[in-house]
Amino acid sequence: MNSADRPGAFESRRGLPADLEFSELVREQLRQLGEDPDREGLLRTPERVEKSLKWLTRGYELSVESVIGDAIFDEDHHNMVIVKDIEMYSLCEHHMLPFFGKVHVAYIPNGKIVGLSKLPRVVEVFARRLQVQERMTEQIAAALMEVLRPQGVGVVIEAAHLCMMMRGVEKQNSKTITSAMKGVFLEDLRTREEFLRLSMINGVLG
Repeated sequence: MNSADRPGAFESRRGLPADLEFSELVREQLRQLGEDPDREGLLRTPERVEKSLKWLTRGYELSVESVIGDAIFDEDHHNMVIVKDIEMYSLCEHHMLPFFGKVHVAYIPNGKIVGLSKLPRVVEVFARRLQVQERMTEQIAAALMEVLRPQGVGVVIEAAHLCMMMRGVEKQNSKTITSAMKGVFLEDLRTREEFLRLSMINGVLG
């Protein structure tokens, strides 16, 4: 991972000390908003915000290789594998407001399969960062292609963005859908259509 991907990798600007404590930055934000950071309800807010943001952006400290580990197995299986409706929570990098929804991931093995639980973990690597949905969709697909070397990968993300729902245009029922197709999912129309159809329908489990 490039060190510039990690929080704290860039120099402080606008005259703020580079070693200023995170909690002090939050206290200053509260003051700028017209609040009193010393009132009872806000005394521990800077500490809570720091812990919360570090948790929500912990993906900077993760890698696809580490979350998959040794859970790649030789298997003569050449049909589509889909894990759908993976819950996803991320932060929009433009307003630092949440966007959330579901991720559908499919791949066609080329002699190797991955433990099913590892696909949601790969999603977490990229979701738990400051993100835009378009880039995250591409990153998940590209990472799986690199690690698994399958015949192809397909990723679809459906998400609601609070930056559109609680500010700006304030459209409560809008949903953003993005996709990334690699290998046979990009090259073969029938494969792509099968994936999209299976992703968008409710299965026997609801």
